[in-house]
Amino acid sequence: MNSIATYRHQPWNKGKAVRQKAPLRVRDIWAIRVRLQLAEKTRDLALFNLAIDSKLRVCDLTKLRVRDIAHGEHV
Repeated sequence: MNSIATYRHQPWNKGKAVRQKAPLRVRDIWAIRVRLQLAEKTRDLALFNLAIDSKLRVCDLTKLRVRDIAHGEHV
């Protein structure tokens, strides 16, 4: 039995203008910081602050290791 199945997959962005998102506003940044502090998410707060302060992109931030930012025993 020879049957050929054809699938029609439509891209999610067909007909849409895909562009860079607007930067976060200061009000939004502080709201995220407060929520992370209230949830006691210290690691996430540190990563968020590092990303905002150094203007790192997500792909660069996820590749970052402690040894990249540590000097001896100081981070």
